[in-house]
Amino acid sequence: MTTLASNGKLRPLASPTSGQESAQPTGSRKTAMTLSLYNTLSGKKEPFVPADPDRVTYYVCGPTVYNYVHIGNARSATVFDLLYRLLCQLYPNVIFARNITDVDDKINASAKAEGIDIKTYTETFTRAYQEDMAALGNKTPSLQPKATEHIEQIIDIIRRLIERGHAYESDGHVLFAVESMENYGRLSHRKLDDMLAGARVEVADYKQNPMDFVLWKPSTDDLPGWDSPWGRGRPGWHIECTAMIMHHLGETIDIHGGGTDLVFPHHENEIAQGVCCVPDSQGYVRYWVHNAMLDVEGEKMSKSLGNFIVLRDLLKTQPGELVRLVLLSAHYRSRLNWSGQLLQQSRQTLDRLYTLMRDSQNLTAIEPTDPLACEGMIALLDDLNTPRALAALHDLSNRFFKSQDDDERARLKGEVLLLTDTLGLLQQDPESWFKGDAQSEEGPSEAEIEQRIADRIAAKKAKNFALADKIRDDLLVDGIVIQDTREGTRWSREV
Repeated sequence: MTTLASNGKLRPLASPTSGQESAQPTGSRKTAMTLSLYNTLSGKKEPFVPADPDRVTYYVCGPTVYNYVHIGNARSATVFDLLYRLLCQLYPNVIFARNITDVDDKINASAKAEGIDIKTYTETFTRAYQEDMAALGNKTPSLQPKATEHIEQIIDIIRRLIERGHAYESDGHVLFAVESMENYGRLSHRKLDDMLAGARVEVADYKQNPMDFVLWKPSTDDLPGWDSPWGRGRPGWHIECTAMIMHHLGETIDIHGGGTDLVFPHHENEIAQGVCCVPDSQGYVRYWVHNAMLDVEGEKMSKSLGNFIVLRDLLKTQPGELVRLVLLSAHYRSRLNWSGQLLQQSRQTLDRLYTLMRDSQNLTAIEPTDPLACEGMIALLDDLNTPRALAALHDLSNRFFKSQDDDERARLKGEVLLLTDTLGLLQQDPESWFKGDAQSEEGPSEAEIEQRIADRIAAKKAKNFALADKIRDDLLVDGIVIQDTREGTRWSREV
């Protein structure tokens, strides 16, 4: 469990070193409060009970690195980072893998159009993705496996599927035979006979059934390819996740996360591969968790509507922590409506919380006696109910500002820090927050602002109030808000 440091801040949750299972802090298990998650497979909310409490296994589908990610991708990553943080507080060893898809037809086409070799192309966008995730405050997963580094494992699983009668070779391809699996469609709650009309499938002569999906496909000389028993080729999209999960985490894992757009066909096909290649399978994944999609100003985000928001572009104008709060503001299973109004409301929330931190810098926070019994943590344990957790945070800040008792304020500060640390908020110094950073590069510099504030103070001392008011108004035009307090004049940048 996180503890309060001498400066009143919660010590941050450590992330495991890549490839090391025991690099996390020991969690504190509570019997009174348990985590519940909505399991897409069962269609209901269930208590989370890991197969092995000393080794919780957790996998999330990562990016296909052919371009910069958009805010919808960022929402999924941030939601599952929150779940990771929460799991780390409950269990001593959480193995979190988020893959990198670095072999894909979109990558091939984009790299060719740019005239860049594929390896350089994918490495560029892999680095960009990792930088963007760090800017959002998302922790580095335990493992970030790449598809191209697991070709041997992919080939092995395909071979096992063929041997068990669940896959077949045809015209240089290897395909999974969906009719060989009795309950194919159970994750998306569809019947095989009803799927074809609503599914995007490739109708090809080499398929026995139009629903059969590709495990391996041939590569021409100008495309990435690897030698295999079925000729030179490359893996299909679905097989890579199954191979990486089984290689790093095991034949059956605790949690698999992703967006609702992945339920069918991607995750449905993952189950098929994972279950059918293992004798006496335990189900491949025990809890499937999916986040809903994102709208922009009430409309579905799309390039054709001109409301497509690339995360990297957004981070040039807005603080990553602000973007994070917006992404967590709605329950993860509800559609999030990104809007200018929500952005402004979230900024006000963070300003208020950072004001609390700034006003209590000389007050040592007191950690809650039972951290998991706090209202905000109870909300998060209830299927990551972030709206309720943020409401609890608002209530805590209101009580803090109303209280005149230092002991009570210290306890309230401790509870605020516990909750914000779990949410990934309040991760910087208050003064740094209010003074902004690169997002205000078009405004006056910090030195210019300090000089104008000094000029205003001098004008007030000289009783030249008209000049003092003009300096204040000019600063406001430049997006600088000033506040006179007992500790002196404070300033912050407007968003």
